[in-house]
Amino acid sequence: MKTLYLECTMGAAGDMLMAALYELLNKEQKQHFLTTMNGLGLPGVEVTPIPAKTSGIAGTHMRVTVHGQEEHTHGHHHEHPHMHDGEHHHNHEDHDHHPDHEHDHHGHHHHATPGHIGAIIDGLALPQPVKDRARAVYDAIAQAEAQAHGCEVGDVHYHEVGALDAVADVVGVCYAMELLDPDQVSASPVHVGSGTVACAHGIMPVPAPATAALLQGVPIYSGNIQGELCTPTGAALLKCFVQTFGPMSPMAVEQIGCGIGSKEFEQANCVRAFWGEEEPRYSGDILELVCNIDDMTPEALSFACTQLLEAGALDVYTTPGTMKKGRPGHVLTVLCSPDQDRELVGQIFAHTTTNGLRARWLERLYLSPSIFQVQTQWGPVRVKRAQGFGVSHTKPEFEDVAALAREHGLSYQTVLEDALRRIRNPELSSPAGDPR
Repeated sequence: MKTLYLECTMGAAGDMLMAALYELLNKEQKQHFLTTMNGLGLPGVEVTPIPAKTSGIAGTHMRVTVHGQEEHTHGHHHEHPHMHDGEHHHNHEDHDHHPDHEHDHHGHHHHATPGHIGAIIDGLALPQPVKDRARAVYDAIAQAEAQAHGCEVGDVHYHEVGALDAVADVVGVCYAMELLDPDQVSASPVHVGSGTVACAHGIMPVPAPATAALLQGVPIYSGNIQGELCTPTGAALLKCFVQTFGPMSPMAVEQIGCGIGSKEFEQANCVRAFWGEEEPRYSGDILELVCNIDDMTPEALSFACTQLLEAGALDVYTTPGTMKKGRPGHVLTVLCSPDQDRELVGQIFAHTTTNGLRARWLERLYLSPSIFQVQTQWGPVRVKRAQGFGVSHTKPEFEDVAALAREHGLSYQTVLEDALRRIRNPELSSPAGDPR
């Protein structure tokens, strides 16, 4: 499984992510990337990779200019030559960090609505999936701004993050991801920096409100470095692309990309991207619905469990327990996909006597399922296989084994043992379609 791992020990910003991903592209892809990025249709925007170093580490700084000018931040930790990402100035509605920074690049820096940015992205010469991703990034920023400032999404106005060079950063990362096409994207916990950052409305804590809203659910830490290390655009890109956060899983690293910021720190100011092969890791979110029941007969509870399974629950089970006043009862647990919550909650209330339940979001780790067929001396038997995490489980399908046993007047165990012998001889197996 092709895996991309992003090391965010100095936070994340749009240009640094774009530069790190650019380094992972092959020679032909790099040329195609630059040709496409410089022919997007963004007026006056030019993207140029510049060799750079940080703390002795060689990498690439992605230089983005608008009509030949680079936009400089005033005090942002990355000190990128242009203020792309707005990144650096949090697109707080109707203000930015520095009142004296109200100039624009040919009008590009006036406040823009989400609809305006969406229209710009829709008009770019890019594949539709890339444009969809870029719009999703800006939608995430708009929602975070609305949450941070207590307003409706429609009332959000981008300032710096709506600049054309910021749009280039976002679509550049989205396009590089499209070219790389990883099976899995993971990242380290995100270093957000510490201290405060100045804006037109005063001094704000790091991470700034919009960045903090975007990073909800993501492992972050502050560290000792003063300044804003993770920008709103960097946070939005991570949130939209990264599937899991944590230490790097065992992987055979094939390439390392290094995207470098322009300011020097006591540690290397870069985002590193590791590209390699990792054993498949199957995971996702799952919802656990739980309630206590002490006034249903076993038959009625069994019927409820059957109805919940037929309604689409992934699993349903009961655990004996002692309830209030010493009454014997059961704990009913229902596992389902997060998007089934309303339906399954309604089914639980409809088919049980409970008046309340508990819900928890959990991470689900599972083996990759598949199915094949073995030919026993009495007929075919389907075999379920689950693989991953260095293990493999196989099990003959009960109904197939039982059907052959009934048809030929044999014991279940006799047919089962023959099927197991065939499983140990892979040459007897044949594909039987997609198990999912």
